[in-house]
This record gives sequence, structure tokens and C-alpha cells, in this order.
Amino acid sequence: MSTNDNNGNDGEKRTPKLNERILSSLSKRTVAAHPWHDLEIGPEAPKVFNVVVEITKGSKVKYELDKKTGMIKVDRILYSSVVYPHNYGFIPRTLCEDNDPLDVLVLMQEPVLPGCFLRARAIGLMPMIDQGEKDDKIIAVCVDDPEYKYYNDIKQLPPHRLMEIRRFFEDCMSSLSNRNHLMTELNRVTNNISLFLNNVFCR
Repeated sequence: MSTNDNNGNDGEKRTPKLNERILSSLSKRTVAAHPWHDLEIGPEAPKVFNVVVEITKGSKVKYELDKKTGMIKVDRILYSSVVYPHNYGFIPRTLCEDNDPLDVLVLMQEPVLPGCFLRARAIGLMPMIDQGEKDDKIIAVCVDDPEYKYYNDIKQLPPHRLMEIRRFFEDCMSSLSNRNHLMTELNRVTNNISLFLNNVFCR
């Protein structure tokens, strides 16, 4: 007499083992969503847009998006004692001259886990050059953070906060053997910020 694999010796239906349940779920799984291509930029863009966090505030680990898998991978450990002063990530469905999504430093009170996304608003732009190509960084605030959501322009930030951001990029780029060139000014947001963001949206 045959016995059903899902039944125990007493004929009662048994609960599949954990590894069986995992393999079963994987076999039924469709292609995973890709945070760069599949996540919407947000219904209020370009005024308010989604940002996928790659690097947590206070981290010495430089994480980055693996374009093929859509997962967050470890790129390297920063060589100096510098840490990321705020959460750092990218805007989904954007494309820059370096064929990467647009980078964003999001000012907020708390660190956010890599792979999470949040709503942000641009308040400034840091022009940078990476290997001869523009590699601009958007400076933004989390619109759901009660401390930062009222900032609309980078000039509203305390002077020491601006120096902190500037010094981070100077130190970080120095640790990369001057691979990047840092422009001298943190630019304020102008009426052209919407046009700038529109130009880097993936079509």
C-alpha cells in the first residue's frame, strides 16, 4: 500500500520541513522586483521622489546596488576614519551620464537599513566629476522626518552641517586616490531642479 509523502505513518498530514517549504516557495517565485527599474519614482516627482538607501548613516561600509541582481552588495570599506554622515542611495528610474542612477545624500535623524526606500525632497546639488564624467550628488531631506522636512534649500541648513557634508566628500574622494574631482560649491536648488531631475529619468 502506497503512502502519501505528505502524510505521516499514522495517515495524518505532516507539516513539510523548513527546507522543503523554502525550496517550494522558490520554485513558485517569479522574477524579483529590481529596485532601480521596477520601483516607481513616486507620484509627486520631481518635487518629492523615492530614494533607495544603499548606505546607512554612520557606516564605514560602502554598499552599492548590484545592477544584475538588484541586490545590495559590499563594495569596500572606507580607508579612513570617515563615515557616511547621512543615509546615501539613489533615485529609481533615473539614469546619469555614468550609466548609474542618480546618487542622493538624504539628511534625516536616524539610520535606515540598506535596501529600504523613503520619500525625499531635493534641497541642493553637489557637482562632481568621476573619471571625466559628471557624477552629481543630490542633497535631499526625508519628507517624513519631522526635524528635516521643513528645509527647502540647502542654504537653510546650519553652516556646520554644510561643512560636514563638504568635508565628507573631500575625505571620501581623497581616500579613493583622487579618483573624483569635487567642485568647490554646494549649489542651492533653483527653479531648474525639476528640469535637472526630469533629464535623468529613465525613459
